Amino acid sequence: MSARRAVIVDVVRSAFGQGRTGGALDGLHPVDLYAQILRGLVARTGIDPARVEDVITGCVIQVGEQSGNIGRQAALAAGLPESVAAVTLDRKCGSAQQALDFAAQGVIAGAYDVVIAGGVEMMSVVPMRANRLGKDSEGPLFRKRYPEGLIRQGISAELIAARWGISREAMDTFSLRSHQLAAQAEDAGITARAILPVTVPGLEGDRSVERDEGLRRNSSLERLAALRLAFEDPAMAARFPQINWSVTAGNSSQISDGASAALIMEEGLANKLGLKPRAAVTHFAVCGDDPVMMLTAIIPATRKLLARAGVAIGDIASFEVNEAFASVPLAWIKELGVDAARVNIYGGAIALGHPVGASGGRLLANLLAALETTGGCYGLLTMCESGGMANATLLERL
Repeated sequence: MSARRAVIVDVVRSAFGQGRTGGALDGLHPVDLYAQILRGLVARTGIDPARVEDVITGCVIQVGEQSGNIGRQAALAAGLPESVAAVTLDRKCGSAQQALDFAAQGVIAGAYDVVIAGGVEMMSVVPMRANRLGKDSEGPLFRKRYPEGLIRQGISAELIAARWGISREAMDTFSLRSHQLAAQAEDAGITARAILPVTVPGLEGDRSVERDEGLRRNSSLERLAALRLAFEDPAMAARFPQINWSVTAGNSSQISDGASAALIMEEGLANKLGLKPRAAVTHFAVCGDDPVMMLTAIIPATRKLLARAGVAIGDIASFEVNEAFASVPLAWIKELGVDAARVNIYGGAIALGHPVGASGGRLLANLLAALETTGGCYGLLTMCESGGMANATLLERL
């Protein structure tokens, strides 16, 4: 038997709206948002929807409007045949990336020939931690191992800044870069390649949302420097005296609404159907790390992926490292010695937003665009995740 390869035919997403009442996507049900993206992906690729075997969906806060296997609800709402199955998973911020990995692994293994990998999160509708309010989600054995308990991700971002010697000025500079690069990509039409217009109903009629809402073209170092500290806490200061307190809303990712989806296929079938794959998904790694530092697992995950693929970090043309907080990619860059000019070249979550269940698709879209624009061969995508985990995925441009 010849080896099977999983290829990405296309990836699409919604514009990302601010995750608050009055945000760009306010008024949409999460199922309807994701359904529009699924329907648009099928229409844009021209795939017979009856060929789709599964819709693997990332969604983090699976309660309320996002409960009940939102992948299945959205697939049916999109008009896909009832024969198309769906499953919803939670790998925290890496959920859509994990959906991509599971889809590609299924194709390589022969479990699928055609599968959609995507994600959705409407943080204005279902807020962070809405599935944990008043609940003991850890249990006594967990607390026995970690008696002081875990901490908020913002505190973890402060600990990372302290460990790697990253100043507030460096974080604010990186954040300004994110907005500037995202603005340049939008102006050049690069961002628009992946964005499908989303129709949002309103009292005064429907409106179309086609541009990311979080981008701040008027951002400056002076504006960022004026923002107040987001996580300063006397109790945490006593527990972690090494923290210098430098994380703000301006050097953190934005709370957002959004959805994304990618069509993953077996390469031979894609070619037979006359579809032109954009990249192959070749190698995968998932890794755990210290759950208190929480956001550092992208470092061992990247090393694990490169070792597994037999590729040197210098061979990677472009990287997408999620900007959960500016300190996270900056620590990754320092630790791995990567040229920052190859990282997040079209901006990241600080400028574009971070709808946690869907962000992996946005990073994937940016990475494919970067490889195609620069002519690079290999691209690497990595995402830190709550609980001290990370995914890393290697792409080969076709």
